Amino acid sequence: MSAAAGRHEAAWSWASAAVIAFSVASAYAGSLRATFQFDDWRVIVNEPAVVNVPAWWASMPGIRPLLKLSYALNNASGWGATGFHAVNLVLHAANSLMIFALLGRLTLREGIEPRRAQAISLMGALLWALHPVQTEAVTYISGRSVSLAAFFSLTSILAWMEGRARSMAWPRALSATLFGCALLVKETAAVVPLIILLWESGNGGAEEERGTKIPWAHLGVLAAGLGLAASSAMYRHLLSTSLHARSAWANLLTQAEGIGYLLGQLVRLDRLNADPALPVVTCLTGRVALQGLCIAGLLALGIVALRRSRPLAFGILWFLLFLAPTNSLLPRLDVANDRQLYLALAGPAWLAAWWLAALFPARRAVALAIAISLALVLGAATYRRNLVYADEITFWRDVTHKSPHNPRAFNNLGYAYALDGRKAEAETAFRRALALEPGDVRSAVNLRLLLEGGLTKRPNSP
Repeated sequence: MSAAAGRHEAAWSWASAAVIAFSVASAYAGSLRATFQFDDWRVIVNEPAVVNVPAWWASMPGIRPLLKLSYALNNASGWGATGFHAVNLVLHAANSLMIFALLGRLTLREGIEPRRAQAISLMGALLWALHPVQTEAVTYISGRSVSLAAFFSLTSILAWMEGRARSMAWPRALSATLFGCALLVKETAAVVPLIILLWESGNGGAEEERGTKIPWAHLGVLAAGLGLAASSAMYRHLLSTSLHARSAWANLLTQAEGIGYLLGQLVRLDRLNADPALPVVTCLTGRVALQGLCIAGLLALGIVALRRSRPLAFGILWFLLFLAPTNSLLPRLDVANDRQLYLALAGPAWLAAWWLAALFPARRAVALAIAISLALVLGAATYRRNLVYADEITFWRDVTHKSPHNPRAFNNLGYAYALDGRKAEAETAFRRALALEPGDVRSAVNLRLLLEGGLTKRPNSP
């Protein structure tokens, strides 16, 4: 490549990065005005261990220490909810830029000429960054567990790719360290070694080191992490709770329903839901059987495509691998949440950009124009979705509208109404929760306190 061509490619890369950063900032501008929601009160606002850094240190050893440290630093800043949202927004922008870099490496490895490869990676990164399903990992403050783990996971994967491209050992060692940091944020990062192996399965002419290299250091870090988890009473309790949540058969059926739901969330922008409360499935129905067959077929297609179509294989298997920790063998109390799609979405986003470019092989401008139009639609939907987080009443009204079967949502809506002094609406919401689940102690207690005039202030609220 000539010096002039190199400068042109560098300028295009910087321009693309600026477009991504500006797009993310524009779509999420409204998130800075959002309030604390749902689990934020339990794990951040009213959690003594994250009040400040000394309190965090005194609570160690504990689970997810780096995540809790980030909360403690935010609390110590004194910037309130706005400070938390600002950090989440910066994290998402950084992750979006790393997705751009990662997709660029994937595309170049397929022998695509640099300018076309950059267009594909820009389209994929914008689709990933601006899809409104990502708001649950960005605007919902507790969603930081996902976005911060994604930050360390992506830096780990990119460091590995850099080490392989340059035949250098130290970036791969750094990659293992960053993987360890990801595990200290959220356990679902455990799939990173498998993602690296997926990358290695396609190692070929574009790499200076050919063939497959096993990430032994990462596997050692993972083994150490499993050992620490096994020695933790809290992790043992969480594992026991998970294993006793439902039978293996019911879990298999429920996970099929959950993955089917998440696949639908990629295209159903109208049903984004912070608390869908999907039911546990105990009987095999035609619908669940069809979903299970589709998921199995998708997995089989991804494996077969490893030898025939690496872009297709990487897109499918990336998606399924990042869903595996939350939607596979271990039961979850909440079957599915939108934030589980955060990193998984990169696979479908890349495939969409790849296929869009393939439709217009000689007209890159047309493909880019279509992608930009899609990005604008998604960005507008994301901006609108952020408005739901403006206050707790708006938040829970949105949930109850989309999940009218969810007693927890009606209880929380009633609580939000009560704190706002809207007693009649609060009573209606609590009674609706009790109608859905007559044995719900929280709703019954809240209703009694409301009627006795005692439900007027959130405990320990600032």
